[in-house]
Amino acid sequence: MASEALTDRMFRNSSAGDSADLEGNLTLGDRLKVFKSSTFSPDAYVTSKCQTMHEKEIRHLCSYLNELKKASAEEMRKSVYANYGAFIRTSKEILTLEGQLLSMRNHLSTQAALVHGLAERVRIESLWADSDDSLADDLFKFENRELPKTEDWLIEFLETLDVLLAERRVDEAMEALDKGESLAKGESLAKGASKKHTLSPTALITLQTAIREQRQRLTDQIADTISQSSTRVVERRSSVLALKKLGDGPRAHSLLLNSHHQKLQSNMQNLRSYNAVAYTAALSQLVFSTIAQASSDSLAVFGEEPAYSSELVTWAVKETEVYASLLKRHVLASSAIAGGLRVAAESVQICLGHCSLLEARGLALSPVLMRLFKSSVEQALSANLKRIEHTSTALAAAEDWVLAYPPVAGRPLTSSSSLSNATASQSKLTSSANRFNSMVQEFLEDVGPLESLQLDGPALEGVLKVFNSYVNLLVRAIPGSMDNEELEGSGNKIVRMAETESQQLALLANASLLADELLPRAAMKLLPLPNRTDEQPRRASERQSRLPDQREWKRKLQRLVDCLRDSFCRQHALELIFTEYGEIRLNAKIYTSMDDQAEEPEWFPSPIMQELFIKLTRLASIGSDMFVGRERFATILLMRLTETVILWLSDDQTFWEEVEGTKPLGPFGLQQFYLDMEFVLLFASQGRYLSRNLHQVIKNIIARAIDVVSATGVDPYSVLPGDDWFAEVAQIAIKMLSGGADFGDVEQDVGSPTASSVLSHGSN
Repeated sequence: MASEALTDRMFRNSSAGDSADLEGNLTLGDRLKVFKSSTFSPDAYVTSKCQTMHEKEIRHLCSYLNELKKASAEEMRKSVYANYGAFIRTSKEILTLEGQLLSMRNHLSTQAALVHGLAERVRIESLWADSDDSLADDLFKFENRELPKTEDWLIEFLETLDVLLAERRVDEAMEALDKGESLAKGESLAKGASKKHTLSPTALITLQTAIREQRQRLTDQIADTISQSSTRVVERRSSVLALKKLGDGPRAHSLLLNSHHQKLQSNMQNLRSYNAVAYTAALSQLVFSTIAQASSDSLAVFGEEPAYSSELVTWAVKETEVYASLLKRHVLASSAIAGGLRVAAESVQICLGHCSLLEARGLALSPVLMRLFKSSVEQALSANLKRIEHTSTALAAAEDWVLAYPPVAGRPLTSSSSLSNATASQSKLTSSANRFNSMVQEFLEDVGPLESLQLDGPALEGVLKVFNSYVNLLVRAIPGSMDNEELEGSGNKIVRMAETESQQLALLANASLLADELLPRAAMKLLPLPNRTDEQPRRASERQSRLPDQREWKRKLQRLVDCLRDSFCRQHALELIFTEYGEIRLNAKIYTSMDDQAEEPEWFPSPIMQELFIKLTRLASIGSDMFVGRERFATILLMRLTETVILWLSDDQTFWEEVEGTKPLGPFGLQQFYLDMEFVLLFASQGRYLSRNLHQVIKNIIARAIDVVSATGVDPYSVLPGDDWFAEVAQIAIKMLSGGADFGDVEQDVGSPTASSVLSHGSN
């Protein structure tokens, strides 16, 4: 595929011309024919193509070739790793077959020598029986002249070989065996080609048998030397090389790896008394340095032969798996149970750091570690999140819900966390929120280095989960907000109630500060920021697909805060609308009973609207101290509380059925209703929490009330004073309720509503 792509690219980059046009019309198969020729020269081909190319095109082609080379190398590497088992099985089968062929050849040579010897012996005996005494004397003389010489040499050779093997002089013994094997092979060839020889058939067979036996003896000696734990590195490497030269390369490589395994197992016995992190560091150093040494020995002796390289990689993976299981049993398992994510994170970092040093040797073992460690680290992550949740619950049971600055004491934080806590020190939280924030900060710091395990996504989801649990605690702290069983996932958790409005606003201060500032800032190093330039494009793309969007993650936090705010507004609205006995205070009788009076009433907002104003004013005063720098949250809170009350009035079917029933709303009732709504519009506008929705709902309510009066046959506009009068009365009410009005001038400031009405309509 790479050759086809390269060919196609080179043809596309050719300069314009007749030849280029002709080549462009050829199929890909025709283009590849030039590469199949036995006389194909890469240099000449590239030179011919590059002569008509510009410098920019040549540079572009070189860049493309380099990219293709890297891609091909990576593809080859993946292919090798994906087919370790097949490579090893095939290589072993080939080596076994080669050994069988060599053994068969030796047997055939031995059988040929025997056949030649028997044939020669038969011929000699036949000649001895048929020939005369002179021929027998000549043959006897020949044998007496040659045999003693050859037999003496053979005896001396075998004795010398025994001495060399006994003294373990490997190099000299190998040299002697090679000479003896060359002589035996040469004699066998000579016997097949000519009758002249210096060794008898019996001596030749004896020599071949002795060489075979002594070679096996030397092989066993070398194998024993390799297997000894006391053998030094240089001696072991030379012994492996000698065993390979003797024709037993597979056994030599297996013994080499096994010797490193035995040494590794022996050294591991001395590491059990270390603490968790020190034990991990020492064990990682020992394991991966041993693998590195084995890789160096294998490369030095066997080179890059695929069979041995595959066996080395398989052995390294197996040793890594044994190491990982040992570390999981002694370190990660206990850390996971106890929720010690920091210990687990440090241990994994140490392992991956040592493991990465082997990548230069072509051993990418990090995926093996990540696959084996991921489950244990996930368990530690889950346990850590549960610890945060349980600790927050325990603190909430004894919480006084008073805002305070976070404590200075604590473990040393990194530079990233110092920035977050510096901001946190400028804002107050309750004790449980401060502890919750510090635990989440520590949790995200511990997760940050584990990006290679792809746990950053689950970690952020876990933060959302524990924050949801903490917000549920805050909701439960609002008196009468909801029963325990109605809160999803809350269980039977005991939470101390926030009795006062100040304490209840502290609940909202906790949630808003955590969701708006502290948690998003702590998670910045995990979220895929668009302006992050320290990542490779491929890595950034993987993070983008794995992690939630930063804005979406913050929106989820905000939705949890909205639940707390809605619960707060709903509870305070119910306190205004209902009495402690469950009776409705905001009912139709407030307005329908006013027309039963003989005299015109003193115009002032109804008591429930006064209480709404006083409550909102009081909450705004308390919130101004709690929500410093986050005034918008306080404004939205007041806006939602006002909307909750007015929307309840707008949607209360019982109220409107009574207003539109047998005793409909009269002129005085309409005027009082109009004044109440204008009063709400005025103080909401002055407090800057008048929303468009609230303004529209109030206008719709007023229009509906006017329609009720119109249905009775009374002109509502003839009994309603002008808008200025409503605004003036509402403003005076605000001043009086705020404690800033001059009560002596009230009668002069406010004229009769009837007179104002007459003047207003008379002018019209």
